[in-house]
Amino acid sequence: MKIFAVRPEPGLSATIETARAVGIAVEGCPLADVAPVAWQPPPDSGFDALLLGSANAVRHAGPALARWRDRPVHVVGDATAKAAQAAGLKVASVGEGHLQPVLDRLASKNPMRLLRLTGEAHVPLVPPGNVSIETRVVYRVVHRPIPEELAVDLAQGGVVLLHSGEAARHFARECDRLGLSRAGISLAVLAPRIGEAAGSGWGRVEIAARPADGALLALVRDICH
Repeated sequence: MKIFAVRPEPGLSATIETARAVGIAVEGCPLADVAPVAWQPPPDSGFDALLLGSANAVRHAGPALARWRDRPVHVVGDATAKAAQAAGLKVASVGEGHLQPVLDRLASKNPMRLLRLTGEAHVPLVPPGNVSIETRVVYRVVHRPIPEELAVDLAQGGVVLLHSGEAARHFARECDRLGLSRAGISLAVLAPRIGEAAGSGWGRVEIAARPADGALLALVRDICH
């Protein structure tokens, strides 16, 4: 059973490399590109910390990001933490793939204002009473159609790795547009909301034990065997 990763670069290459290291062959075909969005940074003095839900926010925020190098940064997970540290930011807390729990843990802290750098499509958050958030969009995801070669492969079945709800919705729309049978395709997803975004009718929809490539690939090994 073929395994496909469709996330944009550089995450795609990282997933394929992680898979290769544990003996899993993954075919890569990015169905999206990530592009920067022109944005106007607010006055840096008005914020106590940054909130980052993706390494893409670090990659595409541009030179203005350096203005907050002296502030703590709260991030969604390990990959974003590594990107933030590489950019010279001070990571204060790291989530496990979801931003809401990161915010919830700040409820016992002093009142603070957070600057959230994010993409055009982002998950709504509910801050605790002591936290206010201002959001700036710094990147967008530009989707690609499924190419003919991938469509031919998918028509024979396989497992598709999905890393975001946005990617899941796009993949589902593309399969329907091309008349590809959902029943012949299994999905391995990072989180329940991603499976929900993909909709129904797939051969299988399995959710990783935790939102990380290692857990996703362990899940794929189970599906294929």
